[in-house]
Parts: sequence; structure tokens; C-alpha cells
Amino acid sequence: MSAPAEQARVLHVVPIIHTEADLGQLRDAVVRATIGAQGPDAWLRKQTRVAEYWERIEAWAQSLSVSASLRLYQDGLPVCGREREIIADLARQGSRNHRLLESLIARGAEVVGTESPELLLEEYRAVKRAAERGEPGLDPALGDALLEKRDRFIADRIDRTLAPGLEGVLFIGMLHRVQRFLPADVRVIEPMTAAPQPRTTSQGAQA
Repeated sequence: MSAPAEQARVLHVVPIIHTEADLGQLRDAVVRATIGAQGPDAWLRKQTRVAEYWERIEAWAQSLSVSASLRLYQDGLPVCGREREIIADLARQGSRNHRLLESLIARGAEVVGTESPELLLEEYRAVKRAAERGEPGLDPALGDALLEKRDRFIADRIDRTLAPGLEGVLFIGMLHRVQRFLPADVRVIEPMTAAPQPRTTSQGAQA
């Protein structure tokens, strides 16, 4: 039985592309690996596409109705009690993603710690090792396993903190598939796509 409309949980899933400011200490290694794999102009072309995409996200966010009932979930933001401090620090460093979070918080939204610190550290170390070897990404098997662990944690975190009647926004990297693991009563909206896509639950059925 579906939940009454007034008790439905709504989650806007916004795929994101990380900017240079989001890479932190990994930036130089990732730039070198990208240029080595794709050529000297690859990084500049990528950053141009990233900037254009963020303009689309920011325009959508401006049109969003924001209140204290809106929950914000963010790729890479650990559950740690210092979420606002981390967002402010990355916003000062130039992250468009975290500047957008700050603007939504200023309009009344509430940010929620989203990720497992342990899993983030595990992936950071793996990405750093790969970049130092000149590889553009993780070994596919390792990368897929880490992504699934993170996605399961994020979905569980959303389930625990997005109460009936609340609305949330999940800013998440394009390779993630958090929707697979969300409870069936969470209504997913994908505002960056031209049309809604069917959602697959953790049991494999489309919802």
C-alpha cells in the first residue's frame, strides 16, 4: 500500500560532476592522469563542460521551493557533526557545489551528514594510489564494490533521516546508483533528465 500523499517522502536526485575545487589534494594527480590518458587539452575541455552543467543545476535550485522541511544530502559529506564547517570551508575554496549548498541552507534547508567516513577514506586512498600510478580511475571491480557500499550507506542514511512528509535533495556523482537501495515509499524525482526514469528497488523490481 502506498503512503498517503501528505506523508510521502520525496527525493530529488541531482547527478553532479566534481569541479577542480572539489578534488582537494587529489587535484594535481587527477589532472596529470587525465592529460596523460586523453591529451593536453582534455582537462580544459572537461572543466568547460563542468561549468556549463553547474549553471543548469544552479538555475534549477533557484526555482526550488525551500523551507525548513527540505533536507540536503551531499556526495562526499561524512556523518561527523562538522558538516556545516566542511561545506563552508569547501565553498571558500571555490566549490560551486558547496556554494550552492550554502545558498540553500541560507534559504532555510537543513544539511544532513550523508556518507560513511570510513568508506570515504578507503576510496580516497585507492584513488590516490591509482592517480599516482598515472591511471585515470580505479580498477573497475574495486571501484564498483566501493560505490555499492557507499550507495547502500547513503540510501540507509536517507531512509533514517527523511521522515514522512519531508522532501530532500541528493547531490550525487554520476556513477552512483543510490536509487537501487532506497525504500519503495521514497518518491524519486530526477530534475536534470528530460523525463522521469523508472526506478529499480534493491529487490530488482521497477518502482
